[in-house]
Amino acid sequence: MFKDRIDAGLQLAAKLKDYKDKDVVVLAIPRGGLPLGSIVAKSLNAPLDVALSKKIGHPYNKEYAIGAVSMEHIILSDAAEIEKGYIDKQTAKIRAKLKHRYQQYYKERKPESLQNKVVIIVDDGIATGNTILVTAELVHAQKPKKTIVAIPVAPRSAIPRLEASPYIDQVICLLAPHNFHAVGQFYKNFQQVSDAEAISIFGRIHTSNRRKRTKRERFSAP
Repeated sequence: MFKDRIDAGLQLAAKLKDYKDKDVVVLAIPRGGLPLGSIVAKSLNAPLDVALSKKIGHPYNKEYAIGAVSMEHIILSDAAEIEKGYIDKQTAKIRAKLKHRYQQYYKERKPESLQNKVVIIVDDGIATGNTILVTAELVHAQKPKKTIVAIPVAPRSAIPRLEASPYIDQVICLLAPHNFHAVGQFYKNFQQVSDAEAISIFGRIHTSNRRKRTKRERFSAP
């Protein structure tokens, strides 16, 4: 049981301490993953970024993912019998939403390059693992050196699915109970993270990292 996302983030950061000051990017899944991702990024002296992607729901069951879309990529995992027109329409609709989110999160900034980096994907927990799986596949398209999934809690049945993914090199999960109903079951405080709060967290970390870089550059200048 975790007190809140801060407690879970601190515990994850302790498990990831070997990656401190390495060539790492912490990739948080909005919105619930950002409070944890910010703690992990601070602890590891690593940049924080966000995974801006969204699933494509089945036309008769929106909760069932047939694929996922990011700003640059589309992955179809279970769409053999789905009409192309539906997929094209959903892709355009999702990318319009992602573009809006991109503008909210990045403003004048650009996403971190993931190429040849150790990418640590962080969320506040998983139920099915589908979001993490498609995120890892989208990350793989950017040619990272290694992809790690770091989560506080997941059903025990989900861990083998993550470990079997060819796009995930390591899974770190603090709790993997048999008796799993929902992620919030394992938090004393599991209040929803608003868009404004998530964007604020992301902005603060970016500002802090920029100041650190400026300070290092100033002291290293001849």
